[in-house]
Amino acid sequence: MQMKGEAVSGGGSGSLIERLDALYEYDREPVSEKKLHGWKTFIAMFAGEHVAGTEFVLGPLMVMHGVSAKDFFLGLLVGNILAVLSWALMTAPVAVKTRLTIYWQLRKIIGPYLTIAYSAFYAVILCLLAGAMVTVAVTAISIPFGIPNPDYVAGDLIPSIPWMGLALVVGVVIAALAVLGFEKIATFSKICAPWMVLVFFAAAIAVLGKLGATSFSDFWQIANDKIFTGVPIGNNSKYTFWHVAGFAWLCNAPQHLGMSDVTIFRYAKSWTQGFASAFGMFLGHFGAWIASGILCAAFLSEGFVNPQPGAIGLYGAGIAGAISVVIAGWTTANPTLYRAGLAIQVATPNWKRWKVTFAAGAFMIFTACIPAVNANLDRIVSYNALFFVPLGAFVLMDVWVFPKLGLISNFTEKSRKLFSWPAAIAWVGSFLICFIVYGKDHLAWMKSMLNGGLPSWLDAINMDLTYLIAPEWILASLMYVGFSYYQQKSAKNTQLIAEGGLS
Repeated sequence: MQMKGEAVSGGGSGSLIERLDALYEYDREPVSEKKLHGWKTFIAMFAGEHVAGTEFVLGPLMVMHGVSAKDFFLGLLVGNILAVLSWALMTAPVAVKTRLTIYWQLRKIIGPYLTIAYSAFYAVILCLLAGAMVTVAVTAISIPFGIPNPDYVAGDLIPSIPWMGLALVVGVVIAALAVLGFEKIATFSKICAPWMVLVFFAAAIAVLGKLGATSFSDFWQIANDKIFTGVPIGNNSKYTFWHVAGFAWLCNAPQHLGMSDVTIFRYAKSWTQGFASAFGMFLGHFGAWIASGILCAAFLSEGFVNPQPGAIGLYGAGIAGAISVVIAGWTTANPTLYRAGLAIQVATPNWKRWKVTFAAGAFMIFTACIPAVNANLDRIVSYNALFFVPLGAFVLMDVWVFPKLGLISNFTEKSRKLFSWPAAIAWVGSFLICFIVYGKDHLAWMKSMLNGGLPSWLDAINMDLTYLIAPEWILASLMYVGFSYYQQKSAKNTQLIAEGGLS
C-alpha cells in the first residue's frame, strides 16, 4: 500500500498518469524532515535562477537607460546587500518555522477567498516572467536556424511562425522539468550554474578589448566612457543610483519581502541558508548585470542593433555564449513555472499539480510570443512587486509579531472564517495609495475630480515606481496589524476566545 507522499517506483510499473500523480510536493502540509536540503542545494538554485536569462535583459537595460558607472556599481552593491538580508532575516526564518508553501500559509492567515485571488493573479505574473525567459532562450536557438528575432522597438508585435514553433518546443521542455518538482529543478541548477557563471564572465572579458581596454587598469575609464556613460540611448529615461539600488533590491521583492520564496526555503534545514541568496545576488545581479551590460555596449559599438540576449551571447562567446543563454532562460523559467503550478493548485485544489503546471506552461508559451513582455520587463517586475509585497508583510506580522502583541496567529483559520477583512483593506488600501502617488501624472480622472489640479503636497511628489515598494510594505504592515487588533479585541471575538472557540 503506497503511503502519502511516496513516489511510484518499481522500474517501469504503473502508467505515465499514475507516475505523474505520485509526484508529491507537500502542497498542503509541512515538509517532512527527511526531505530537507543543505546549503549546496540553495546555493545552486540561487546561482542558477539569478545568473540567468533575466540578467541578459536587465544588464543591457541599464546601459540603454544611461546610468553612470559610479551610480551603477554603488547601486548594485547597496541593493544586493539589502536583498540578501531580506531573504536571510525575513523569508527563510518564516519558511523554516512553518514549512508550508506561501499559498497554504496565506490561506490560514487571509482565508480561502483572498488566497484564491492572490494565487490566480500571482500565477499570471509568474507565467509572464517564465515566458520572458522562454523568449530569452529562443533568441539564441533561432540564430543557427536563420530565424529572425522579433524587434519590439522596430514595431514587431508578433514573432514569425517558425520562431513561435521554437518557443513551443522550449516551453514544453521547461514545463516537463517543472512538473518533476523541487529536487529535479535543484539538480538541474547544480549542473548548470557553475558553467553559466564562467561563460558570462569570460564573454564580458573577451569583448572588453573591442571597447579599447588593453589592461585591467583601463576598465574604469572604459566603463565611464563607453559602457555606463550616463547618457540614455534613444528615448529611454535616465537611471540614477537610486534606480539601480532600488531595482537590485526590489526586483525580487515578491520573493523576499513578499515571501514567495517561503515555498522554496520550506526545504531548508536552517534559516541561515537564506544567506545562500548572496550567490544569486552577487554572481547574478552584480556580476552578470555588469557582464551583460559590457556585452550590450560592445555589441552596439560595432553598429549592431536589437541587442537581444541570444545575439549578444553569441557575439561575446560564440556557440558557448548562445548555449548559455538557452540554459540561463531555462534555469529561471523552471522554478518560476514550478511556483506558478503551486499557485494555481490552491485555486483548483482537486487538480493534480502536474496538470496545473502544464496548464501554466501553455500560458507561458503564449506570453513568450509577445515581444512587448521582454521590452517592458522592468515595468512588469516593478508592478509585480508593488501588487504582491503587502501579502508578505501580512505573513511576517502574523507569524512573528502577533504573538508578541497578544494577538492570535492564523486567526482567520481558527475562527473558521472564509475572508479576512483586515487583510483585504490593508492589501487594497496600501496598493492604491502607492499607485496613486506613482500614477498621479497619468490619472486624468483623478485630476478632473479635483477640478483640474492636485493638492500641492501630492503634486510635489515625483516617485519612481520602484521607490514605493518599501514604503508600501511598511504601510501594509501597520494597516494589517491595526485592523487585526481591532478585529480580535472586539467584544464578540473576545467572548469566543474565552469560550474556547479559538486557541
